[in-house]
Amino acid sequence: MKYGFVMPFADARAAADMARAAEQAGWDGFFVWEPVWGIDAWVSLAAAAMVTERIRLGTMLSPLSRMRPWKLAGESVAVDRLSNGRTILSVGLGSVDTGFAEFGEVTDRKARAELLDEGLDIVTGLWRGQPFNYRGKRYTVRESTFQMPPPPVQQPRIPIWVVGAWGSQKSMARALKYDGILPQVLAPTARQATVDEVRAIRAHVDAQRTPGRPFDIIVEGETPGGDRARAAGIVRPWADAGATWWIESRWMANDQAEVRGIVQRRIEQGPPGL
Repeated sequence: MKYGFVMPFADARAAADMARAAEQAGWDGFFVWEPVWGIDAWVSLAAAAMVTERIRLGTMLSPLSRMRPWKLAGESVAVDRLSNGRTILSVGLGSVDTGFAEFGEVTDRKARAELLDEGLDIVTGLWRGQPFNYRGKRYTVRESTFQMPPPPVQQPRIPIWVVGAWGSQKSMARALKYDGILPQVLAPTARQATVDEVRAIRAHVDAQRTPGRPFDIIVEGETPGGDRARAAGIVRPWADAGATWWIESRWMANDQAEVRGIVQRRIEQGPPGL
C-alpha cells in the first residue's frame, strides 16, 4: 500500500509548501483537484515539483470531459519533465455540481463519456509524438509539426488512473485500458466502492489483464494522525482487499486557514502505515 494526500483547497504557494511537508513526512503522493474555476492544478503541481524530489504528484482528478485534451497533454508532460518523471494523471467525468452548468460545460453523462474516451485517445496519442492524426465523433486532430514538445519522462506513458463504475461494463473496460482505477458504484447515488466491492474489482482486474502488468486500485478516506494503530486498522481491510493506494482527504477544509491548520497538521503526522 502506498499513501497519498489530496489537497482540498490551496493556492499554488500553499500547495508547494504542503507537498514539501508531505515528502518530508513520508507520504508517497501529493494530489490536487482540478476545478472548473479556481486555482490551476498544473500551476500548483509545477510549484510542488520545484521543491520536492521523491513524492509523486498528480491530479485528483482532471475532468477531461470538459477540458481540451491537447492542453492537458502539454500540461502533464511539462510537470512530468519538471519533476523528472513523478506525474500521475487521474481522470473522470467530473462532478457537474462543481460549476459545469454555470460555465456552459456539457452536463449530459453520455456526451461526457464520449468526450472522456476521445480525450484519452488524444492525450495518449500526443504523448507518443508525431505524426498523430485522430478523427472521432467529438474531436478531429491533424498532424502538426509546429513547436512540438518533448515526450514525457515516464515511458510508455504517464500513469493514468480512471474513475471506474463497478457494475458498468463500459466504464470498467475504460479503466482497464490504463494504469489504475478509482472505484465507484453509481446506484442509487455515486459513492466509493466498499471493501467487499474492491475485493471483487481486484479479482476482475486480475482475470482481465495480462499477468505482470501493474494496475493500481485507489481508495480514499480519513485516518487519525495521532493514533497510528487505529489508522492502520482503518487502512488494513482495504489493503487486504487489493487496494494499492490510500488517499488521505480532508475535503471539508475549504479555506486557507483550515489548510494551514487541519490539513498541514495531518500531513505532518505522516501516513497511516501498516
